[in-house]
Amino acid sequence: MRTTHILVGLTGAAATALLFAVPQGWAQRDVLLLEPEEAQAELTRATRESQRAEARADRFSAEAESASDAADKTARQAAAIAAQIQAAEANIVAARARYSLLQNDREELSKRLSDRQEPLVRLTGALQTSARRPLALSALQPGSLKDLVYVRAVLDSAIPEIRKRTAALRAELDEGRRLERRAARALESLSASEEDLQTRRTALAALEAQQRLASTEARSNAVRESERALALAEEARDLDGLVDTLGEAAKLRAELAALPGPIARPKDLSARVVEAGPTPATTPTSAARPPGFQLPVQGRTLAGFGELRDSGLRSKGLTLSPAPSAQVVAPSAGRVAFAGPYRGFGRIVIIEHPGGWTSLVTGLARTKVAVGDEVIGGSPLGVASGGEEPISLELRRDGEPVNPLNYLG
Repeated sequence: MRTTHILVGLTGAAATALLFAVPQGWAQRDVLLLEPEEAQAELTRATRESQRAEARADRFSAEAESASDAADKTARQAAAIAAQIQAAEANIVAARARYSLLQNDREELSKRLSDRQEPLVRLTGALQTSARRPLALSALQPGSLKDLVYVRAVLDSAIPEIRKRTAALRAELDEGRRLERRAARALESLSASEEDLQTRRTALAALEAQQRLASTEARSNAVRESERALALAEEARDLDGLVDTLGEAAKLRAELAALPGPIARPKDLSARVVEAGPTPATTPTSAARPPGFQLPVQGRTLAGFGELRDSGLRSKGLTLSPAPSAQVVAPSAGRVAFAGPYRGFGRIVIIEHPGGWTSLVTGLARTKVAVGDEVIGGSPLGVASGGEEPISLELRRDGEPVNPLNYLG
């Protein structure tokens, strides 16, 4: 009497191996795994940031194509490459988050299979023993034939349930193989994004070298401005004092620029010279927002505007946690008022924007701009640290800190 075709003819160990062989060949790599909730949040954020960075890259590329001025064209090309770098960085974060989610699904699948394994292994062994024992020989064993028939009847009634559970297990194993393929694709995406990141960084370095060669003649004025900015930094009592001092210098430059130029020599020297009255200072009033304002780097928010710090003081900006050596860009168009190291803040960049706005970016490992440089929004400023150093952004309107999130484009 045959009980079932399922598992018959296999030993108990072989049947167990068939049922519970968790898919092999999982692509393993030294990837930091995240908790499911954190991984899902990182995936959502990175996907959004990647899409925005790609949109910026497309816009800058189109503007570079239509630019007639060589310097403007190069600046927009650099901004396009910087945006592509940020897109690649976001894609790396997204791929790691997907891999973490898939690994979590795999662990849950393995746990479910493990929970089902023990009772089914015992039942599988009993079925195999019964299938290999001839009915005639069973009749000679101790116990009545009635008991044997009863056991066989119980086993026959269990066969539909065994088939049902076996089908569910096989579906779980198929799901495991699908997870394996998806994890492999996530790792392939991660590798491709890392290669793309290196390619973009190399392209940006080459373009920056070209920019330096083209601006050699203009560097003498920049050196003088940089030396003056460093002197102001030494005199400033703290970072707020430095920003205020630079703000006063910016107002003075605006007033000087508004003064009338020299009076042209008249053709008739006997004619009465009419002196033009002084042109009123045209210091612009605050604009509604800095043009095209964006965050300088991608990453999780560690501290928001107004959040209470360990020091007991309120945060005057945003603190972000970027990836190691992440690309940092100008939040908006403007003039670099300071670029270099400052006490306890790593390397910082202060940018004066039109309309009375100033942005302050701190925590850079390297800076690629100099005092006096005119930058567009998205221009590369430098790179973040390779360690745990966060990037902070402050935005000020007429010297007063405001929440940068309220002014994002």
